[in-house]
Amino acid sequence: MPPPTRTPPSRWIEEGLRALAAGGPDAVRVEALARALGVTKGGFYNHFEDRPALLDEMLDSWERLVIDQVIARVEADSGDAKSKLRRLFALGSTPAGELMSIELAIRDWARRDKAVARRLKRIDSRRMDYLRSQFAEFCADEDEVEMRCLIVLSLFIGVPSLATDHGARRRADLHRQALEWLVES
Repeated sequence: MPPPTRTPPSRWIEEGLRALAAGGPDAVRVEALARALGVTKGGFYNHFEDRPALLDEMLDSWERLVIDQVIARVEADSGDAKSKLRRLFALGSTPAGELMSIELAIRDWARRDKAVARRLKRIDSRRMDYLRSQFAEFCADEDEVEMRCLIVLSLFIGVPSLATDHGARRRADLHRQALEWLVES
């Protein structure tokens, strides 16, 4: 008889991130994840010491996804800083509902958990550092670089949570135009 197939840790992490996006950190419960995965909760403990270990792994995985993998994709093609920023903006502007739901859930969680707030600060700082490195290639003024970076990060985080209309304009078009303006002005 072959040994039983184990659910890999990546599946627990993915399901944990889905639960986080849907209901915040309180929704990330071993029993509920096991049920969603169609497995017993005993398999969880083959990969994680406890729930806090899973939560840490989820945050690590999310950071790799939204920082390391994004930068790798942007840097994979050649081009100047403006080209790289356009690729970055295209990645950040694609409809990634689940990713944005995770982003917003982590930001909400960080308001109540100092350790998560420290991690989020590190992640946002890494985002800003990458943006600074790109904008500094064609903006000599450090204050202007910082303002452009702040606007980009604010657009990325803030636009999906706005509940306003823009007359005959589409929000996606305005978002794209604002980002292009930051690269070209």
